[in-house]
Amino acid sequence: MGDDARARILETLQQQAIPYQLAEHPPAFTMADIEAYGLNAQGLVAKNLFLRDAKGKRHFLVVVAGDKPADLKTLGAALGTRLSFASAERLEKYLCLQQGEVSPLGVLQDEARAVEVFFDEDLRGQARVGVHPGTNAATIFLSFENLEKIVKNHGNKVAFTRV
Repeated sequence: MGDDARARILETLQQQAIPYQLAEHPPAFTMADIEAYGLNAQGLVAKNLFLRDAKGKRHFLVVVAGDKPADLKTLGAALGTRLSFASAERLEKYLCLQQGEVSPLGVLQDEARAVEVFFDEDLRGQARVGVHPGTNAATIFLSFENLEKIVKNHGNKVAFTRV
């Protein structure tokens, strides 16, 4: 999964002339792994939650700073629905990713543009945000402005919330 997704994502970044820095590292499955690999020293690394509503009709990608806790009950209240984590099957179906690879750049593979992206307000203005490029064995650092731009350019719904 990772190599194909990574190639498509990097190609899209290059086509849109989005500047980024790529950091290669062993697979990172948790924020503790990110910290152990020293990635936090390169910028603010995002934590990404792929969620669904109670009926499984709507899917959300919530992006917050990696060191920030995210309470599903509070998030659900902010989004107006009860939330739970989406299954690995739904992650594959909507973003063509596997667990551990979740990233806002994954929406570039969401051809139906069905996933709604919610960024934490605290990410605005960040000069360097780290996200996976379709694989958890690398992290891309880019400005939040450019991250938001590329997601919006793809056509997915983008909104901000307080986490």
